Parts: sequence; structure tokens; C-alpha cells
Amino acid sequence: MPVTRESHSERTKWVVHGERLVDENPHIRVSIANVELPNGVVFDQYVFRVPRCVMTAVLDEAGENILLIWRHRFIVDQWDWEVPGGYAEPGEDPAVAAVREAEEETGWRPKNLQFLLSFQPMIGSADAPQDLYLAHGADLVGQPHVDEAEEVRWMPLAEAHQRIQRGEIIGAATVMAVLHALTAQVVAPPHSP
Repeated sequence: MPVTRESHSERTKWVVHGERLVDENPHIRVSIANVELPNGVVFDQYVFRVPRCVMTAVLDEAGENILLIWRHRFIVDQWDWEVPGGYAEPGEDPAVAAVREAEEETGWRPKNLQFLLSFQPMIGSADAPQDLYLAHGADLVGQPHVDEAEEVRWMPLAEAHQRIQRGEIIGAATVMAVLHALTAQVVAPPHSP
């Protein structure tokens, strides 16, 4: 029997006895929470709170290629192909932020934007809401900001999938975007001329 909000007893819910701030800036809030497990064990856990991020999977009109940026991620010291994205500014509509970030990072302005899904990439340690949008088509309106991308490329979805399998694409939003686009192709393959 599936557990529903109405049927569970909350016997496994952790109790938070307090939380103290360690550091904070506009991009992250780090705190330590004092928590108690159902078995009575009490310990401190680091908690990370990050503002909403928005990413956009921009597909070409045919839905066969995805717009990706090549960039270095210093935290994992790895180069990675990624969908464009970034933080939504306070009070900014997330869809507007998704278009702005895509344009800043690629030089392409997405068309036909639609919300795809929200996810939490590290729910055990972080409150880091991520929104993924999908766009079909884009207009070239400029150049990417110099600090955003080493290269911008329309990559065939099949190649992107191979790069995921080889560990060359590791960002959660990009992995989900590519897999979603491939699934959509299987469900409704592109029309042949």
C-alpha cells in the first residue's frame, strides 16, 4: 500500500531542535541544524539553502539538437557540457529569468518557452530549488558573456546521450533535459519530410 500524506504516522520524521547561521551571501545560506532521529540520536547537520535556479533545455525547431555550453566547473575540477541557467533574481519571474540566463550564456534567445519541472538536486543536505524549462527554437541575438561559456554548441541529442553515458555530461539539469528530449522523440518522433 503506497504511503500517502494522510496515511503515514510520521514515525520517521526528524525533529529539528534549532538551527544556527554559519555564513550567508546572496547565493547561499549555510547553517548547522541540531536534529534528533526517531531512535533518539541527536547530531548536528550542515544545511545549505540556495535561491531558485532556472535552466533551459533549448531544442532546435526539429527537436533533434540541444543548445549546450562548454564550461569548467572548479568545484569538481571538470569541463562539462550544460544547458544554460542561473539564479532567478529576487522577485523575478522564473520564466523571465530562464530566458535571460539562456541569452546571457549562449547569445541565443529561446522561443516557445514552457515550464517542464522543478527538482531538488541534494534534498538530504540542501534546499536548492531548480526549475527546468523547455524551449523549441531560438533566435541568435548576440554573443555569450565572456565568463559564461568557453563554447556554445547545438549538439545532436544522440551525441549528448553518449556523453552522459561516458560521464562527460554530469549536471543533473542537463542529464534530465537530454533524457526528457530523447523520451519525447520516442513518444512522438519528428516528422519526416
